[in-house]
Amino acid sequence: MSRADRDGEAGGRIAIVADRIGWEERELTTELERRGIRAPWMNDESLGLGVPPTGSLNADDLVLVRSRSYTRGGLLAAAFAAHGVPTINSAAAIRTSENKLLTRSVLHEHEIPVPEFRLVLSRKDFRSAVAELPLPLVIKPVFGGMGRRVFLIRDADTAQSLYDYIEDLGHAFEQACLVERYLGSRSIRCFVVGHEIVAAAEFESSGDGEWRSNAATGSTQRGLAHGVELRQIVDRVVDVLGPGIYGVDLFDQAGSLVVNEVNHAPAFRAIAETSEVDIVAVLGDYLQKSLS
Repeated sequence: MSRADRDGEAGGRIAIVADRIGWEERELTTELERRGIRAPWMNDESLGLGVPPTGSLNADDLVLVRSRSYTRGGLLAAAFAAHGVPTINSAAAIRTSENKLLTRSVLHEHEIPVPEFRLVLSRKDFRSAVAELPLPLVIKPVFGGMGRRVFLIRDADTAQSLYDYIEDLGHAFEQACLVERYLGSRSIRCFVVGHEIVAAAEFESSGDGEWRSNAATGSTQRGLAHGVELRQIVDRVVDVLGPGIYGVDLFDQAGSLVVNEVNHAPAFRAIAETSEVDIVAVLGDYLQKSLS
């Protein structure tokens, strides 16, 4: 069936695949529909993808994967791609981004600077990491986001007690962690659309006992100019992952930028509030062009 024949809509359709509809999804839906593009929400928990393909696989011109699950987005994107349904971001990019170890390994392989870290799969690994790296340290799950289940280790005396909680989770999937140096209460978020940085901001923890700089934990943020070093390092990240929609998070480590992680379904409300750029309109332009 041709694109124009699908429900009589010459403007095409972009399905937004997500576990829920938040501010970002509502803004995108409004923007796309203003352009004559239907943007139905597809609940990522009830798609039933597989072989042979279901009707949902043939009904949409493009799929925007906004799943906040630690692993669901990559699995769904791979299932769509297997049947020739284009996704943003690509399945490969999502799989790389949602796995912090894979992200850092791929970037390091391409000589893009990342923080020094240790992979922790056991208490033995944890003890070695604490002994080898200088305090304070951060321990974070390989699969996770929004600053959740991330702990700051200030002294060695309490480190093993903290690891008790990780060990008692009982599932190797959730126990897989990275231990790294604490690089301070400030981070940089670059919002990337296509190949370009659309907006950048510095995020700083709110204090009062909160050390994480994530927007989800109540950080403060201010707009940041796109300096040469920032543009160059983000350009290299996009060269590796391919064009798409990303939140690239960086830290300043001893005067040089390092890539902390890459988000494949980034929230952008906080950064939009710091920028003069109409981020939703830029996203609308990119998605509309991606239909052709």
